[in-house]
Amino acid sequence: MEEYALIDDYAVIDPATGKRLATFPQASQADIDAALGAAASACESWGRASSSAERAALIRRVGELHGERRDDLATAIGREMGKPKEEALGEVDFCREIYEFYADNAARLLRDEQVPLRHGGGTAVVRRSPVGALLGIMPWNLPYYQVARFAAPNLAIGNTIVLKHAPQCPESAAALHEIYAEAGFPRGAYVAVNATVNQVAEMIADPRIAGVSLTGSERAGAAVAEIAGRNLKKVVLELGGSDPFVLLSTDDLDAVVEAAVTARLDNAGQVCNAPKRFIVADELYEAFLDRFTTSMLAASDGIAPMSSVRAAEGLQGQVNRAVAQGAVLHVAGERSGAFFPPGVLTGVSSNQDAFSQELFGPVAMVFRVSSEVEAVELANDTPYGLGSYLFTTDPEQAERVANQIDAGMVFVNGVMLDAAELPFGGVKRSGFGRELGHFGMDEFVNKKLIRTHANA
Repeated sequence: MEEYALIDDYAVIDPATGKRLATFPQASQADIDAALGAAASACESWGRASSSAERAALIRRVGELHGERRDDLATAIGREMGKPKEEALGEVDFCREIYEFYADNAARLLRDEQVPLRHGGGTAVVRRSPVGALLGIMPWNLPYYQVARFAAPNLAIGNTIVLKHAPQCPESAAALHEIYAEAGFPRGAYVAVNATVNQVAEMIADPRIAGVSLTGSERAGAAVAEIAGRNLKKVVLELGGSDPFVLLSTDDLDAVVEAAVTARLDNAGQVCNAPKRFIVADELYEAFLDRFTTSMLAASDGIAPMSSVRAAEGLQGQVNRAVAQGAVLHVAGERSGAFFPPGVLTGVSSNQDAFSQELFGPVAMVFRVSSEVEAVELANDTPYGLGSYLFTTDPEQAERVANQIDAGMVFVNGVMLDAAELPFGGVKRSGFGRELGHFGMDEFVNKKLIRTHANA
């Protein structure tokens, strides 16, 4: 993922035209100190004192406000990062589902857990409670969804949030800040700050921050983890991926191709857990490649711009290196500013840079394999391990291969199946920790043991 974490210019720049539409002020040191102080204070006065039902009611209202303002919210991220209106509306709707999930389930997920005792009398209970104020460092590609999956479970716990959004998303960041305030959260429960890189480093080290969650690049994740480690802070990192799409057998190749193209071009190809490496059994390879390439290239006329000219230039550099190193590019047209035509790379081998990189845009790599074993080996031959996709008509093969794929998520015979109740996260250089589902409630929580002796 792009290094937008390294940019301090908070501005709305239309990726389709390159025109600066609005500029937002950076936070002063006084602003940062006030945000940290308010978040720490709110955790003590509200987070630890409120009931799960009270917090759930506020989270539910956040979801309702997303519904009431869905059109305005969707329009804002269209201006910021070029997202088509229907996709933007879908993102807002998914966020509402996430808030509703935690509103509906917070009390159940936070209830005391009885621990059966092997010896002695009395009782043992694990009680879940907040750990404090958390710093969230969010990317630009899904401006509302990334916040929802971090903030919703942690506010349900009673943790408070200091949110540093991507500099190119200041309008949507401000809209979210306003929604949380209008939902009834007290001052400091959710605070948005337009922080600089140096200020972020200082906030991570500040004792008022109890933990950090980042979605972004490997470089940003390593930097955040290093500072957090020196200061003994827990981190959750989601650092992107180069997800395999493994096709071993099918009764409907056209449906598989449609799923592959839809998933690859979602959000102009700028989704961390989208399939990026298409690994196809030998007997299906030629037919799949022909139909997949035709469909990808046919989408050129309707493709949305990438999030910025810089993003498109970065992808162009990766593709150019791949071709120079021996890959073959199938494409219709050329890049124009932030508009990048969908493309398909074949002939990519392990000695080429692209083989081990994430192509964060509308470009796919397609590989031929001669066996299930070779497919698994190729799927796992990547420094990443976020998501993966497996298509097969054989249930036993599906079970066998899914168990062997080294990733945080495996989706069998379907794409775009994420849901509020399902855990999201990866392994290897895709990061660590989980968000969403009940797993999202277990990252930044004090699982406090209360052991009572029988004679007490």
